[in-house]
Amino acid sequence: MELWKQGAEAKIHKTDFYGKPCIVKERFRKSYRHPILDKSLTAQRVKSEIRAMLRCRMSGILTPTVYFVNMDSSCIYMEEMLDSVTVRDYIQSVQSSKTAVEAIETLTPLANTIGHTLGIMHKQNIVHGDLTTSNMLLQGDPSNNRLCLIDFGLSFFENLSEDKGVDLYVLERALISTHPNTEKLFNVILKAYCKSNDTGSKDVIAKLEEVRMRGRKRTMVG
Repeated sequence: MELWKQGAEAKIHKTDFYGKPCIVKERFRKSYRHPILDKSLTAQRVKSEIRAMLRCRMSGILTPTVYFVNMDSSCIYMEEMLDSVTVRDYIQSVQSSKTAVEAIETLTPLANTIGHTLGIMHKQNIVHGDLTTSNMLLQGDPSNNRLCLIDFGLSFFENLSEDKGVDLYVLERALISTHPNTEKLFNVILKAYCKSNDTGSKDVIAKLEEVRMRGRKRTMVG
């Protein structure tokens, strides 16, 4: 297998699975943890990641297909999303080639798709845990907004509005810090989110405001 990327939690390899292009996510052992505890926590994280991806797919959200799981080596073999670009790269390319006003206009349909998708995800009580524009892909022609969510390594299942609000806050901070002048796009995301998660969105948005206030206080103190 070819090592493609390495993060804090896992190594990402590229290979093929019975002739299909495949990504292998290998969670490695944390030497600072007791081996038995480490094995138990790693197994829990692998299972949670797989469940989140499968539940998303059952809800109509595009995620990579899981081909195989090896619990002994903590490896998830999944579909490589061919002909795709990260939302991060796409936004940056649009912003670099258009005026600020044109960029917002071009990216508004994508923001709608992101909000709609996250609303469905939270309705299923899936908290992603690491919502950034690097963990979203656009497959095929980016203008078609075929959105795929990836990297559910920090995901968990929870019905609390607080956790869902934090999920949105993480995305807001990631979007604004990585892509300047995108506050309007995040507002579009929130509107679409509320439409697709009509039952619980009011409480989630209220919690998002609380989390924002806590974030501002920390900034002022710092």
